Formats: sequence, C-alpha cells, structure tokens
Amino acid sequence: MIRKYLMERFSWITFYILLHLFIIFVAYLDSAIPLKPILYIAFLSLLMFSMFLIFRYKKETYFYKSLEAREDNLDITNIAEPESPFEKIIENSIINQTELLKRSAAIGRMTLEQEKDELLSWIHEVKTPLTAMHLMIDRLDDELLKSHLTYEWLRIHLLLDQQLHQRRMPFIENDLYIEKTDLETIIFDEIKTLRSWCIQKGIGFDIQLDVTEVLSDAKWLAFIMRQLLTNSIKYSENSDITIYSHEQAGQTVLEVQDSGRGIDPKDLSRIFDKGFTSTTNHRDNAATGMGLYLTKNAAESLFISIDVKSELGTGTTVTLTFPKRNDFVNITSM
Repeated sequence: MIRKYLMERFSWITFYILLHLFIIFVAYLDSAIPLKPILYIAFLSLLMFSMFLIFRYKKETYFYKSLEAREDNLDITNIAEPESPFEKIIENSIINQTELLKRSAAIGRMTLEQEKDELLSWIHEVKTPLTAMHLMIDRLDDELLKSHLTYEWLRIHLLLDQQLHQRRMPFIENDLYIEKTDLETIIFDEIKTLRSWCIQKGIGFDIQLDVTEVLSDAKWLAFIMRQLLTNSIKYSENSDITIYSHEQAGQTVLEVQDSGRGIDPKDLSRIFDKGFTSTTNHRDNAATGMGLYLTKNAAESLFISIDVKSELGTGTTVTLTFPKRNDFVNITSM
C-alpha cells in the first residue's frame, strides 16, 4: 500500500525534491546568498514534507484498507456460510419458471403441429364429397343450373386448395420435388379446371409456348399458375388472356397477360403483402388477400422471379422468370 501510495505521487515528490536541490545549487553558485541557512531551511522543509506525507498516507488509505477488509470478510462469509433460505427460494423459483417456459413452448409447438395436421386431414376429407358433388353436377341436364352450381363448386374447391397450400407453405422445402416439368400440361390442366368460370365470363385464351419445359416442382408450379389465372379471370370479362413463354438470356420467361380492370399504381407495391386487398374496390368481400402472397412465397422457394406490370383500366401482365438450369443445380446443392 505504501509503495502504491508513493508511486501515485511520484511526480509531485520528485518535483519538490528537485526544486529544493535547485535552490541549494543557486545558493552554492551565488556567493551573495548564504549556503548554510539555505541548507537548514531545505532540511526543515523536507522534514515537514515527510511528516505531511505520513499524515496524508494514514488518512487517505484508511478508507481503502477498510474496503479490503470488508471484501476479505465477504469472501470468507461466502465460503463458510451456506445459502440463506431466501436465496434458495429465489433460485428454485427461477429454475421452476425456466422449466415451465420450456414445457409451454414444447406444448405450443405440439399444439400447432396437431392443429395443422387436423386441418390438412379435414381438407382432404372435404375433397371427397366435393368430387362426388362435381360428378353429380356433370349429370344435370339443365345447363343454366349446371353452370351456376359448377361455379359455386369451383369457388369452394379453390378456397380449400388455397387453404391446403397455405398450411403446407411453412414446410414447402420438405414438399418439393424438382424435375423436368411440362408447362403446356400444367397450363391446360388449370384452364380445364376453370373452364366453366371462363365460359360464364366470356373469357378465351391465346397460348403461345416457345419453351414448353422447365426445371421445377410440378405441384407448386401448378398452384402458382392457378392463382395467376384465377386473378386474371376474376377481374376480366369478355376478353382473352394471353399466355406465352420464351427464352431470354438463358432463362425461361412465362407471361400471363389479361385485359381486366388492372391495378391502381398505389397498390402495385403491396399486392404481395399478406392479407392485402385492393383499395379500389373495398366492397369485394370475396377477396382474402392471400392468393398473391402465397404465390410470391411459392415462387421464391422455387427460385422463380415474379414481376407485375399493370395499368388501371387496361390490364395486368405477370412475368415469371425461371432460374437458369445451372444456377438452380448450384443453389440446390448448397
């Protein structure tokens, strides 16, 4: 402690000593200044300075010595004395709360997984009577009634299909099977499903596929096409929907173009947001705002770039740009 105390004040002590030595040196050189009285005064000054240091040392280090003694006592107490009952209660409470949170999280995950499985099972069960209903509708002779019933059946079918894919979306990576997929087959199958709706709204198709084969997952690509065609049909009437594909910079590009009501420019940046519906027609209660959101997520999982261009009152063009074959292989191998 003494050494530390002196080291902290080393510069001041050195200055004080050098000052006195300088005064003695000046008195030694100057014969007009008596040397002995100067030596006597310097001796007394150094003596008083030493006494001052001793006094200040005791006063300034008293507090720090008491702190050290207190720390030593605390260490001894911590080693020698066991935990107090209060500390044990707090420790046990923290451990119990942690375990409870872990169990709650595990139960929550199990509950969500169970709800998902139950809903998927219910959707698959509902599809069975829907299929039977469709067969019965096909046997009707009244064409007008048949058309109306088919349209309502189609609405239920599309809603169930959207719900099914929405539940599968978080686990889409486990559901993908990448293979050579025929675009023409997928597009014509989806148009066939939507045929009654298209006839009712007077919608035709102009299909020009320069590229007919892509590397993708057939089931999820069909879902993407279903959502795009559904949107085009919903907001179009008495017009043709153009579907064409071509190759650009080594990538396959597929475009779906309609002549419907189009999208307001202020809505264009938000159409892929979850739950967003058009601000142009808020009275459209049938819109769920989930179709394009799911389409965007599915496209990203398949590394498909999706772009939308639209003019209000003119129509909408949706462009799907498929990844290059080599790029897709590199991505899936990572």
